[in-house]
Amino acid sequence: MTLLLDAITLTYPDGDGRLTALDRVSLEAPDGEVTAVVGPSGSGKSSLLAVAATLVTPDSGRVLVGGAEATGLGRAAAAELRRRAVGIVFQQPNLLPSLTALEQLQVMAHLAGRGARGARGRAGELLAAVGLGALGHRRPHQLSGGQRQRVNIARALMNEPRVLLVDEPTSALDHERGAEVLELLAGLTRERGVATVLVTHDRGQLGVADRVVEMADGRLRPAGHRSAVG
Repeated sequence: MTLLLDAITLTYPDGDGRLTALDRVSLEAPDGEVTAVVGPSGSGKSSLLAVAATLVTPDSGRVLVGGAEATGLGRAAAAELRRRAVGIVFQQPNLLPSLTALEQLQVMAHLAGRGARGARGRAGELLAAVGLGALGHRRPHQLSGGQRQRVNIARALMNEPRVLLVDEPTSALDHERGAEVLELLAGLTRERGVATVLVTHDRGQLGVADRVVEMADGRLRPAGHRSAVG
């Protein structure tokens, strides 16, 4: 398992007490497969992603990324682990308006301290993989919503992460474009052997998943294999 969350509990201050966002949550995400986490708003999905991405330290439990212990890392060490091993596909692409699609990806390599020599070639290869090989020169305003989300996916894969965390990737897209993005994510997951965790409230997106878990009130329960929900 590339990503392992083991008995994670996360609480936040709430007046005189604490609000439990995650209640002894355990999750394993295998290489080359899509694990979907489905649940309504407020169920704890965003908190789970934040812990998995090492953006938030849980009260208790363990997080392992690619076999490396991530729990309790300092801010600098957690940031380094994210740059090296975790790709995040945000709900909104948030592309830098002044950069071309190719440059959006090259920036990621620069932030990770990778040499510029191979970055341009890898960026071009990834844009081709998401169907945008001929559009690397375009800036965000010259791309459609679906194309911007494809750049978002390619950017998340730029540093060859072990884990890909995906947050409601189709919320700003129509049904057809959303379905294309989901199929693309599933294909890239299997081709590149990453462990993908897809967080969604939309059960219509579960057909691309290899396994599904449901979240409610900060707790997870199995919901079956893709064949049971597709």
